[in-house]
Amino acid sequence: MRARDLSIETLLEVDPREGVRFAGERALILDAVAMGMMRKQLVEMLGLTGARAVLTRFGFAHGWRMAEALRTGFPLNSEAEWQAAGALIHTLQGMIRLQPEETNPMVPGGATVEYSYEAEQHLLHLGRAEAPSCWTQCGFASGYMSRVTGRPIYVLEDRCVARGDAACHFAGRSLEEWGSLLEEHLPYFQGEALDASLHLVASALKRTERKLRERTRALEQVVGEPEGPGGLVARSPGMRRVVDLAQRAARSEATVLVIGESGTGKERVARLVHEESARAGGPLVAISCAALTESLLEAELFGHARGAFTGATHERVGLLEAAAGGTLFLDEIGEMPLGMQAKLLRALQEREVRRVGENMNRPIDVRVVAATNRPLAEEVAAGRFRKDLYYRLRVVELTVPPLRERREDILPLARVFLVDAARQLGRSAPGLEAEVADQLQRHDWPGNVRELRNAMERVVALSRGPRVELEDLPEDVRAALPVPALTGEVRPLETVEREYILAVLARNGGNRTRTAKELGIGATTLYRKLKSYERETRRRKR
Repeated sequence: MRARDLSIETLLEVDPREGVRFAGERALILDAVAMGMMRKQLVEMLGLTGARAVLTRFGFAHGWRMAEALRTGFPLNSEAEWQAAGALIHTLQGMIRLQPEETNPMVPGGATVEYSYEAEQHLLHLGRAEAPSCWTQCGFASGYMSRVTGRPIYVLEDRCVARGDAACHFAGRSLEEWGSLLEEHLPYFQGEALDASLHLVASALKRTERKLRERTRALEQVVGEPEGPGGLVARSPGMRRVVDLAQRAARSEATVLVIGESGTGKERVARLVHEESARAGGPLVAISCAALTESLLEAELFGHARGAFTGATHERVGLLEAAAGGTLFLDEIGEMPLGMQAKLLRALQEREVRRVGENMNRPIDVRVVAATNRPLAEEVAAGRFRKDLYYRLRVVELTVPPLRERREDILPLARVFLVDAARQLGRSAPGLEAEVADQLQRHDWPGNVRELRNAMERVVALSRGPRVELEDLPEDVRAALPVPALTGEVRPLETVEREYILAVLARNGGNRTRTAKELGIGATTLYRKLKSYERETRRRKR
């Protein structure tokens, strides 16, 4: 039997009850994107070195087993036919596409691969690589050739599409033939690199756990209690309602629309919905609809075929497919062009997408959480947002209140941010003086939680002692006037008036004329009130 006689019809057996067999052995059908996502998670957990070791050894075992299956069920005429069959098998499995005249990495010129699923997935999930990255392919070819020849063969890649090369290129040699060129690659085949990576990962996990315990203790000491679900601080009734509703919405598959001003923490709420859902084990993929043009946004969301437009040198999976089993977070959905809104609506309704440049539809399994700082109801009325998409997105609507409406959260948030900023700088978190805490609560925080975080980072960078002083705060925060609020017991109107007048006077540097003008009262009236305050202060000191 010759290698060219092998075909998908002769190799593949499909039984409705037993499943799939390939070359006589039980086989699995795996999605390329799912493999790419696993690759990304391996890199994130083990680093590039550990991930390469895992995938190389997995590929080696796969190739070795495939050679044994062919030897048993499909005896070939010669070793040359066996070697040629390996490339054909790998092509039939969808892993690669070889140039017809180059099917054997053992020949002097090696083998050139026009398409490699591994390079495609590396680009999709990890971006451009600095080195050849078809690790599974190298392992498979090495395992297969080693079993066929009866001696250790090592196949290495010297050109790779993931690195920016026009094609992937592989060459196979024995240990002696490679010589010193194999030294840096050999640990990936023998497990040494994996063992070292696992040791590093275990050490990193221990350090991370220790840091988390230290942070939790610091938060409990400084704030009085740990953060709430999803890292959200929710002391105010309004924010507690948002957290409760988000947790309840997470238990369903309903699309969620998060509305709130910029900086209020909409992405944190979206993350909470994902982490509390049955999709928590899948990816959370985020994209800003305001950051891309309409054509680029379409390619990002739906993917594109090779050659669909200038620069599309390879096919690409869209985020709606890449987030399979997880959640897609569409930030700034109110900025999405009307044309894209219609396409997104169809994708959500039909649960399928069509890549740019293709004619076939592909099913998707993703939950969508969208966010916007625009009043979408008004955008719908003005014709700038589709009504049908609006109602499709707001199956569950979460409105995150601005920080000025949740003043009970200001000080707990400030202390959390102080702890985080201090840890980054390797310092102890400074405390808040009573007057500083009062000033933080007076400020309106137009930038919301984001502005508060930045202010606390500034405080930690500038503070000179164990306590935060007024001069450490940003100028606009220092200048904030008292904000009337019913957060505690009701105070006499005279007391509130006194605090406000003195605050305006302080902001004007003691200039009474300017203060009276800003308050809309006469200079004589202001003078009389100030004299009465001075008398009251002297009386209290006696």
